[in-house]
Amino acid sequence: YSNCSASNGRSYAKYDLEDYRGAIQDRNKKINPNDAEIYYKLGYSKFASGDYREAIKDFNKAIQINPDYAEAYNNRGLAKHHVEGYVYTEAIQDFNKAIEINPNYAEAYNNRGVDKALLSGDYRGAIQDYNKAIQINPNYTKAYYYRGNAKFYLQDYIGAILDHSKAIEINPNYAEAYIGRAFAKLQLGDKYGACLDLSKAGELGEGEAYDMIKEFCQ
Repeated sequence: YSNCSASNGRSYAKYDLEDYRGAIQDRNKKINPNDAEIYYKLGYSKFASGDYREAIKDFNKAIQINPDYAEAYNNRGLAKHHVEGYVYTEAIQDFNKAIEINPNYAEAYNNRGVDKALLSGDYRGAIQDYNKAIQINPNYTKAYYYRGNAKFYLQDYIGAILDHSKAIEINPNYAEAYIGRAFAKLQLGDKYGACLDLSKAGELGEGEAYDMIKEFCQ
């Protein structure tokens, strides 16, 4: 028991330090078979290192032990989103369950919105989820960004600019939001403003911004 506890303690420390490979190796040595959190964090470590199929197996185990583990459903949904062969509805079902367990789970609303938008083109449904995520967490930068993208696809370019601007207000280093805002500005004929945003995105490390500058700003 003491060896198992020591191993679990080390793996938590490595998890906190985002030393994912070390966390996986540590937890695989000794795992308490009835500890849902250990399986959840093991799954999260595998997810973070890109091993999505194995992450799903660990999230499955965490849910088997604790059927009300909202975070395990949410992250299993995220993992399914990355695995070829899973249809988007399977991920959405996991987000639905996470929200059912915790109706104030802003991240699950945001993730469900992303899947609705990207995988089925349900931009209006996605916006409803982003709205809920923002209602729960008014400083949820990603929710503003993704809502801005959804509004762009619905040709609400002013709304898209407002959302991307809010994301930038919260996080001035959010390069993707500058690119999103630039696209919307281009649609409204604001080439100068768009090029300023693309330049800022490039400064923040978004290499594709420079390709867009060559295309739109020369």
